[in-house]
Amino acid sequence: MSDYGDFARFYDKFTNNVDYPARARYFDAIIQKYNPDAEIVLDLACGTGSLSFELEPFGYDIVAVDNSYEMLSVAMEKREMLESNVLFLCQEMNELDLFGTIDATVCALDSINHILDEDELTEVFEKVSLFSNKGAVFVFDVNTVYKHQEVLGDNCFVYENGDTFCAWRNSLDKDGVTVDISLDFFDKTENDGLYCRYSSDFSEKAYEIDDLKEMLFKTGFLVKAVFDEDSFLPIRKDSERAIIVAVKN
Repeated sequence: MSDYGDFARFYDKFTNNVDYPARARYFDAIIQKYNPDAEIVLDLACGTGSLSFELEPFGYDIVAVDNSYEMLSVAMEKREMLESNVLFLCQEMNELDLFGTIDATVCALDSINHILDEDELTEVFEKVSLFSNKGAVFVFDVNTVYKHQEVLGDNCFVYENGDTFCAWRNSLDKDGVTVDISLDFFDKTENDGLYCRYSSDFSEKAYEIDDLKEMLFKTGFLVKAVFDEDSFLPIRKDSERAIIVAVKN
C-alpha cells in the first residue's frame, strides 16, 4: 500500500525532472500506432494530473483516476488554473468504476509497481479490460527487477529543491523484488530557519515481464511490444524501466 498524504504536497517539486510533455508525446505516438481512432483515454494512477493535462491537447477526452485525495486536491487546483476539462475520479485501481468505455489507458511512473500482490494486480488488469473497447491500447511503465536489485536496493539518496530536502531510504526485501521506501521531507519554515519534517512510507514490487504478459493475457489483453524506457528500442538486461504495450482482444 502507498502513503501519499504528506508526499502529495512535495510530489510536483521532486518530480520536476520528469519531462511530461515528452512523455505525453511518447504515449500519444503509441496510442496512434495501435489505435489511431482513440478518443477517450484513461490516465490510471494520475497523481497530481501532470500527464493528464499534457495528453489533453492531443484531442483526447481524459478520465484521470487516483486513490489519493491529497494528490487529486492538487490536481483539481491545477485543473482550475489551466481551465482544463479532465475528469478526475478518486478510486482504487482494482476498484475502477467508470461511466463508460475507453479507447486507451496509460499508467505512468511505476504506479503498477505499487501493487504488491499478483492477484490484486490481476484485478487491476481485469478492471481496465472491463472498461476497454475492443482494440483499446493499454500502455504502462514498470520498474524492472534489475532496477530494484541493482539501483534502488538498500541504497539511500538525498535531494534538494529550494528550501526543501528529501532523504530517501530503501530496503530490499528477502524476496529480492520488493523495495520498502521511506521518504522524509524537511521543509524550511519562516520561523528562524527551522525545518518541518514530513514522512511517507510505501513499497514497490518488480514483476518479471513474462509474468505481466501472462496476467494481461488472462484478462483479455495481448502484449504487442515491450520497449526500453521512453523509446521504441527493445528492453535490455540492464533496463531500469520497461514500457508494456498491450491491446484488448
